[in-house]
Amino acid sequence: MSNTIQVDIVSAEKEIFSGEAQMVFAPAVMGEVGISPGHAPLVTKMTPGEVRVKDSNGNELAFYVSGGLLEVQPRIITVLSDTAERAEDLDEAAILKAKEEAEQALHEKDSKIDYAKAQIALAEAAAQLQTLQRLRKRSGR
Repeated sequence: MSNTIQVDIVSAEKEIFSGEAQMVFAPAVMGEVGISPGHAPLVTKMTPGEVRVKDSNGNELAFYVSGGLLEVQPRIITVLSDTAERAEDLDEAAILKAKEEAEQALHEKDSKIDYAKAQIALAEAAAQLQTLQRLRKRSGR
């Protein structure tokens, strides 16, 4: 059995990552899952959060996903998400602005706002900020 597995992370717009990995961690709806070569087949929904890939050289790569699907097959792991970005490409200023706007929309008692959309935007902003914080902690920034 190989000590790596093919991983593809794909957003609605483009392929974000394709390569061999020793281990993958993903935010599944039931909690974070860790997948190594030889894992049983699995299909599960993901929540907004961080996908971590330990590549074939032992380097850890971090990605933000807005949710989506995780599919594990014998030779490939596929992460499908509407939005997926490398953690280092996240724009902290834009995230903080989106978080503030979502919080403001939730606090206003205007019947014209869509509370579900505001709550989703707030959850995504929080997950993005957490992904950035973890990246900084790992890299010592």
